Amino acid sequence: MSSAAITTIIKMVESLPDELQEQVTEHLRAYIADLKEDVQWESSFQRTQSNLIAAARRAKQEIAEGRAVPMNYEQL
Repeated sequence: MSSAAITTIIKMVESLPDELQEQVTEHLRAYIADLKEDVQWESSFQRTQSNLIAAARRAKQEIAEGRAVPMNYEQL
């Protein structure tokens, strides 16, 4: 984001009463924290995607070969 865009946002927030500035700040903190979590999740998913694909292929092969057994959810 350009510094001009950040400056615009700051001016918009500064134009609000103090109480609303605090509310906006809290919303932005929460939103930014969510965005960071999303980035971390996506990064983690990208690092493990090849492992997930390999596991799915093994499962599909085991099913095709008749080596798979139904999961017993009672044992979980």
